[in-house]
Amino acid sequence: MFSMILNKLDKAKVLPRISDTERQALNAGSVWIDGQLFSGNPDFHSMMQEAYPALSDEEQAFLDGPVEELLHRVDRWELRNTRRVPEEIWAFLRDHGFFGLIIPKEYGGSGFSTLGRSAVMMKTAQLGPVGTIVVIPNTLGAAELLMGYGTEAQKSHYLPRLATGELVPCFGLTEPTAGSDAASIRAEGEVFKSDDGEIKLRLNFSKRYITLAPVANLVSLACQLHDPDNLLGRGEHPGITVVLLEKGTKGLHLGDHHLPIGPFDNGPIHGEDVVVPADNIIGGPEQAGQGWRMLMEQLGGGRAVSLPAGGVASAKSAAAAVGPYSMVREQFGIPIGWMEGVTAKVARSAALAYVLESSRIYVCAGVDTGHHPPVISAILKQQTTELGQQLLIDGMDVMAGAGVMQGPNNILGSGYISAPVSVTVEGANILTRTLMIFGQGAVRCHPYALDTLGALENKDVPAFRKAILGWMGHSIANFGRGIVRGITRGATVRSPVSDETARYFKKLGWASTRFAFLTDLAMFCVGGKLKQRGQLSGRFADALSWMVFGVTTLRRFHAEGARKEDLPVVHWALQYCLLEIQRAFEGIYANFDTPVVGWLLRYPGRFFLKINPLSSGPSDAEDRRVAAAIQTPGEQYQRIALGGLGSPRDDEPGMGRLLHAWRLISEVAEPSMRVKKAMRRGQIKATSVIEALDTAVAEGLVSDAEAERIRAAETARLEAIQVDVFDKDEYYRDSLSRGDANRPATEADHQSLARAANE
Repeated sequence: MFSMILNKLDKAKVLPRISDTERQALNAGSVWIDGQLFSGNPDFHSMMQEAYPALSDEEQAFLDGPVEELLHRVDRWELRNTRRVPEEIWAFLRDHGFFGLIIPKEYGGSGFSTLGRSAVMMKTAQLGPVGTIVVIPNTLGAAELLMGYGTEAQKSHYLPRLATGELVPCFGLTEPTAGSDAASIRAEGEVFKSDDGEIKLRLNFSKRYITLAPVANLVSLACQLHDPDNLLGRGEHPGITVVLLEKGTKGLHLGDHHLPIGPFDNGPIHGEDVVVPADNIIGGPEQAGQGWRMLMEQLGGGRAVSLPAGGVASAKSAAAAVGPYSMVREQFGIPIGWMEGVTAKVARSAALAYVLESSRIYVCAGVDTGHHPPVISAILKQQTTELGQQLLIDGMDVMAGAGVMQGPNNILGSGYISAPVSVTVEGANILTRTLMIFGQGAVRCHPYALDTLGALENKDVPAFRKAILGWMGHSIANFGRGIVRGITRGATVRSPVSDETARYFKKLGWASTRFAFLTDLAMFCVGGKLKQRGQLSGRFADALSWMVFGVTTLRRFHAEGARKEDLPVVHWALQYCLLEIQRAFEGIYANFDTPVVGWLLRYPGRFFLKINPLSSGPSDAEDRRVAAAIQTPGEQYQRIALGGLGSPRDDEPGMGRLLHAWRLISEVAEPSMRVKKAMRRGQIKATSVIEALDTAVAEGLVSDAEAERIRAAETARLEAIQVDVFDKDEYYRDSLSRGDANRPATEADHQSLARAANE
């Protein structure tokens, strides 16, 4: 019977097929808490036992010392306009070990943890090109590949030079015809034997969008290797291979720039008949053809570390700015932060900054304890960069004119302009959401899917029987469990805590059960077409993402001692997470257009879904309580918003002067309110608080000392809301330097230049 079922399923292509490259991607990394959520019955006790560490003393000292000093050394406005990192900043980075954070100490590096590197990247993310120089060597450079796959000779030769910054790496992957589909790269490496009998590679390639390429002198190049004489013993077409190339190699052309929005060093790489020894393959000739696996694992590192660090930095920067600004900026006689429309955006910034920071720490700690979760990493990449961008947009809305007028005092403008870069790179978020998270997760994290697919491909009837029976039992159990949990609203889910957050564990367990059962329906009813049903897969990805955020938020709250003052933020955050899960389920039900099952979900299913929702979201009253967390100076503001981003000095433009004014205004809030009330009652006739102070002192409303403090605070307030002004010589730029050309060069132009240089 099972043989017949296997053959019918195989012919009908009910389940999705897996290509060789997809299989390698599936085999890269490990399943983690994503597997728990796909199970339908997650063990929240084990999830809450996951490590949630602090930084080591050495890592904290580095953040408080060299990183903090770097923030004050970099002139961000000048850097943004010149696009050139000054040599003294390069020297500072080299002298203080910024290039070797990932490299073990025995090779001259710092050997920082994943969490430590993430913290450095988050703090330097606001430095534009300088932040990029810190990120690439410590996630996407040659060091990570060499540490994982390099020969001892390669490690000894390259790692010490990478740690000191003598070698600056870049990663040559993307091509004009190979972007998100990295497996389709056309860069070619041909294996041949030279006249002296040495096995070598002849490389021809054209790469683009390569970060740090214009300033790099070591390239990790991904190419398709062709070995017509099987000299390496791995067949005629070994596959994707990663080769190390040093600047100065004949035929290699580096140095040209693209011009990204939010400029940073990025450009093309071209090579024509570049010849290097086969020993330049990372890991040596034995690793020929293993590049795809390397790339999947390395890109997973970027998705888990560097890009989430930048996304969280965007979210925290927005929260750090809008909280104080909403209290410093006044309209209609009150701080704009008291107006409900503004309050809602400040609250959202505070709560989501808390959520995203929780996910950053939870996942980095997981990587440090040995987990390598590609699905969770993809979630972090997609969601942190997207939410970081959305919160910057909210921040621009709150800051209004102060947000859109450029200059040294603009706080959010650079981040707002640069945000699409993180959304786009290392797998555009559209691809990540609609293909990677659920597409990979449904096969890899499901308890039976991968075994079933393997049995189908191998025509292994006993293995198929075992897998399909297990899958059927899994589906039936989740169907029954889902009914019970739906009726009881998750009451039967075991919570690891008994406080007022217990209800969120119960609802997340309820959501997981529904998610798991819907996953089974999608895999059997939609089957092989799931790859084309990106919108449907994207909604599954959304549900999974917000379940993960719910778990990490609860872990942070309890790991930090369940602070009572954080409860309003946690309540808001979990209600929002559950609302997003609810919206994802509603979208799945509405668009599950298969016969019978689709009708049941679209009509009776959606009806019951809406009358028994997971959440209807936070209330307006909750907005006010959460916004207050970052509208008042203190330890809570530091933890939720500014913490991890640096400590601006009072005399520094932008955040420095804003925080200075905010502190002064907060300190005189009570006597200032006495003066304002007197003005509103008509007791004092004045057009401003400063103008009213002499009368207020005369009438005994405030003391002389209070009046001086109010005057200083109001002066600082006016200074903080000013925007930059440029005279005509500073504003106008009448020429654009392009050498002797009348237009920017195209990629084809650079390829011609590379050929000419080679000739």
